[in-house]
Amino acid sequence: MSGTFVGMPAFPEAARTAVRNPTLRGNLRHATHTIRDKRARAVAELDDWAALREAGRRIKDHTLRHLDRYLVQVEEAVTAAGGTVHWAADAEEANAIVARLVKETGEREVVKVKSMATQEIGLNEALEAEGITPYDGICARADRLQWARTAASQSSVRRHRNRGEIRDIFRSEMGEWGRPAPEGLTDTPAELAEAARLHLREKFLRAKVGISGANFVVAETGTLVVVESEGNGRMCLTLPETLISVVGIEKVVPRWQDLEVFLQTLPRSSTAERMNPYTSMWTGTTDEDGPGTFHLVLLDNGRTDTLADEVGRQALRCIRCSACLNVCPVYERAGGHAYGSVYPGPIGAILSPQLRGTGSEIDASLPYASSLCGACYEVCPVAIDIPEVLVHLRERVVQGGPAVRRGNRVVLRPAKGHAAERAAMRAAQWAFTHPGALRAGQRLASRTRRFHPRTLPGPGRAWSGTRDLPEVPAEPFRDWWQRTRGGKDGAK
Repeated sequence: MSGTFVGMPAFPEAARTAVRNPTLRGNLRHATHTIRDKRARAVAELDDWAALREAGRRIKDHTLRHLDRYLVQVEEAVTAAGGTVHWAADAEEANAIVARLVKETGEREVVKVKSMATQEIGLNEALEAEGITPYDGICARADRLQWARTAASQSSVRRHRNRGEIRDIFRSEMGEWGRPAPEGLTDTPAELAEAARLHLREKFLRAKVGISGANFVVAETGTLVVVESEGNGRMCLTLPETLISVVGIEKVVPRWQDLEVFLQTLPRSSTAERMNPYTSMWTGTTDEDGPGTFHLVLLDNGRTDTLADEVGRQALRCIRCSACLNVCPVYERAGGHAYGSVYPGPIGAILSPQLRGTGSEIDASLPYASSLCGACYEVCPVAIDIPEVLVHLRERVVQGGPAVRRGNRVVLRPAKGHAAERAAMRAAQWAFTHPGALRAGQRLASRTRRFHPRTLPGPGRAWSGTRDLPEVPAEPFRDWWQRTRGGKDGAK
């Protein structure tokens, strides 16, 4: 992945800084609670929501099992429709392909839209290094201004900035990148939207090259789909002469009719809308309609390695709705920056360590950025069991073990700093496989309960520093069961 976040501290350290910012926490609380409540009402309107959720899960799992076949079908369909397909194994290769394609047009400016994948690979920085200036076209993802340089902290709605902060940044920095903010700009939504509209429209009308991502790629037709709320994306997709789309290989769906499921579940889960205000679809090129040249860059960048993990591969079902962020008590307090990735929240805690590996301090800490409450799984529209993957990745961090990296099977070494946890897990494993020792330990713990501390010493302070240790019952469950139920025939 991109080196944008290299040097990020581990999640606990980064989160500690974030939770001390009362403005950030207030903004996050307001945004997450508002969208959470609206989503619940939008989902409740559908009697078949559970069936749609299961259908989405099955479509995604089927596609991932046969991804090799569907990717070839995508290439054939896009090529037949007049487009060109490029394959990128990693971020460096993808950035080189895009930079070359832009240079071949002779342009030095591009407009961008709807692409977490391009943020993942650090495309903006790569283009700037080649003398190409990228301008992001959607306010929630643009990073040519300060108000969007912090794109890692949001997925579908603006969360970490309030209207007053956005107004101030518009006033101070818009002029640096184009049309300045209007005189006397206030923080009313209508005025902020109009200021952004005037600023961005100049870029759209002038740009000859557009760069996008996609929410879905339909294998049978080669159709790409972008859903959005603002409408800026459609201008980026239709006005330039050349369109370059960078898309993760997991975004493929087999058939056109599969979109019927996701175009219901995605908007409700993301922005609590019944349907997205703007749904743009394009298939190759068409004379006198849209860009005359179309390039599709299919991005791997760790996805096939993730696919090789039988437990972790379910993260590739993700349709980037951000519903898990809105219900996560950790994200609500820490915000997106603490995750050190363009993918924040619960999904980022399982996706980033698989795409990037767990070798860095930040990636080794992300599987622990959760209370394992399970709320993320309950709202996921494709039923990703995020808590299951979090525990799976914690085991990988602590114990090491087999994994796939760059297509090769390797054996990972345990991460540093987890010796105490590793010893505790080994002790627990031994105890659970020796019932007599477990029974004796339970009885000893009950009889010495008066002397138990309220907090743990040493490394355990990290856990008990924010919670009390649970009280040990006066009698172990086994003894209670034997005393009250033991030997009674027919006892339930």
